[in-house]
Amino acid sequence: MSTIQHNTTNIHHSFRHFSKLVHLPTILHRANISKSRGVRPELLFEWLLTTIFNRYSIFRAEKSTAFSKRTVRNCLNNAHTNWQRLVRLVGNQLIEYVQYFTDSRRRQALIIDDSLFKREFSQKTELLARVFDHDKQRYFKGFRALTLGWRDGNTFLPLHFALMSSRKPKNQLGSFKMTDQRSLSGRRRAQAVRKMNDVALELVDDAIASGIKAKYVLFDSWYASPRMFAELLKRQRDGIGMLKKTKKVYFRYRGREMDVKSLYEILRRSKWSTKSRYLYSSVVSFQVDRQEMTMRLVFVAKRGKADQYLVLATTKLSLKPTEIIQMYGRRWQIECYFKVAKQYLQFDQTQVQSYDGLCGHLAMVMLSYDILALAQRENIDERTLGDLFYDYGRPLPDIEIAQALTWLLKMISGLAEKFTLMTETLDTIFAEFKKALPSSLVSLLGSA
Repeated sequence: MSTIQHNTTNIHHSFRHFSKLVHLPTILHRANISKSRGVRPELLFEWLLTTIFNRYSIFRAEKSTAFSKRTVRNCLNNAHTNWQRLVRLVGNQLIEYVQYFTDSRRRQALIIDDSLFKREFSQKTELLARVFDHDKQRYFKGFRALTLGWRDGNTFLPLHFALMSSRKPKNQLGSFKMTDQRSLSGRRRAQAVRKMNDVALELVDDAIASGIKAKYVLFDSWYASPRMFAELLKRQRDGIGMLKKTKKVYFRYRGREMDVKSLYEILRRSKWSTKSRYLYSSVVSFQVDRQEMTMRLVFVAKRGKADQYLVLATTKLSLKPTEIIQMYGRRWQIECYFKVAKQYLQFDQTQVQSYDGLCGHLAMVMLSYDILALAQRENIDERTLGDLFYDYGRPLPDIEIAQALTWLLKMISGLAEKFTLMTETLDTIFAEFKKALPSSLVSLLGSA
């Protein structure tokens, strides 16, 4: 948040630059957000984003003279608005802009992860459920905010999302609004109660269909199953994830079926030496739907605990173990996004109770982060100056050494004329200097 100070003028300036860059009016129209009467949608969005940056709820935010707060709530609760498409279209525009300043050899990646969207004090929130928090190892009331992000090694941008409820009826607390399953609102609610891994693949499919060129998909152990790797291969994408150390998943190594723990013990008993950045690396195979595929496993020592290890896996066999570790390290950026969104961007701090309105609020949080990411990239990357950067970076023209020496002698002679006491001393120095030069170069200097 230090990128944009808590100043209304700075926020308005950043929003207008962002709006112009991504062609926001056109994108809003494509996401089914249009003006029926009264105020333009861009003004509503500017007010909403300003409210988020100031860390106010809609109830406590300063009123606008152009519209009422009820108009804002109606905009968020509109069942016809495609909030997911809005986030994806904005993300595509920013990726296209950022790629102008990114080396074509840099590996781009999609990142999948989810975070707890708490609603502890809610009673009537639609689709509210008891969801499990893997960090605290307990259930909370709320949702899981499944997020798909994009990163080029420098900038992270949220690209897609799904607000997930629970598939189990016993964990479903909120009411379920009966809507036509063919409508946008109905499809959004049906998606919320499906299996999270299947929805994650749907988000990847939408990103690929929109033209995202990333060839790698990063995820943690919650999504890292052989089926996930196989499904990504069908989409011509390679997954890089951390495997669970479980006995329920078996791989084939040198003709034997074993889990990752057994494989690690075999590698430890072997005479292979460990490396400086990882312990062991091996190629295994697995079967999904009777199709055999190969995968590279990299065993990495857990930081600060030499007797513990992590297991990274990928279907891209040409990657070196150090490259696999480096690529997986990029996944941490989505955790930073969740931290910023929760601490500064009102991630789950809203009084909206309808499911459509919650999706709208989450979309506004992602747009707020997009503005921060854009400001950060433009502040630290001098290439965003455009032609001015290349003009400053253009090398000076080469000149001959005779011309350089002539210019230097004339400049020193000019200084000597201002200080008459130095004239005789400089003449002596020049004479000795010319004697030390080659005769061919002395003739080119002339009378300088």
